Amino acid sequence: MIIRATALIAVLSLTLGANTAFAANSQQNKMTECNKQAGDKKGDDRKAFMKSCLAAAPAAASTPMTQQQKMTACNQQATDKKGDDRKAFMKSCLSNKG
Repeated sequence: MIIRATALIAVLSLTLGANTAFAANSQQNKMTECNKQAGDKKGDDRKAFMKSCLAAAPAAASTPMTQQQKMTACNQQATDKKGDDRKAFMKSCLSNKG
């Protein structure tokens, strides 16, 4: 009975550890993607972009975004930008594939 309990605890520990590792890899992948998208942004612009990018729910990989969905997502990310910065960001954001 003690051996079964020990074995069960070991299996549960490994399972929980695997789930944590998977979550960390997903977060690392998201961070990598957001860094790529941030490009040459600096300072507060980069910080704001990274915050919104990392907080965003991951897009479904199997279904591409419609132009309407892209416009909505880009508008949400550009809320703190004004003038030429906003125009350049929107152009870049809307031209990205996916």
